[in-house]
Amino acid sequence: MGKNVLIPLALLGQIVELLGYWDISGYDRVIRDDYHDVLRDLNMKMKKLELREAYTGIIRADDEDARHLARIEYLRQRSQINDAYLSDHDL
Repeated sequence: MGKNVLIPLALLGQIVELLGYWDISGYDRVIRDDYHDVLRDLNMKMKKLELREAYTGIIRADDEDARHLARIEYLRQRSQINDAYLSDHDL
């Protein structure tokens, strides 16, 4: 997987939502594992895009109070991403 593609954010959201509804319980274990890996990675991508938007909120804040609140939200989201990453990689 060396190349990246650009797709609209709304389409990415629709793909993630659609995949979340699929019932793959009847499929082979290998397919279920691949499905869960792909869905996890797409969800992580969505969270990272949201984190990037939260960081933009810090930069675009109108005053120090708004900047402080935006920074708290950014740190909260970043912590959630770190927690999700660590839980996916626990042995």
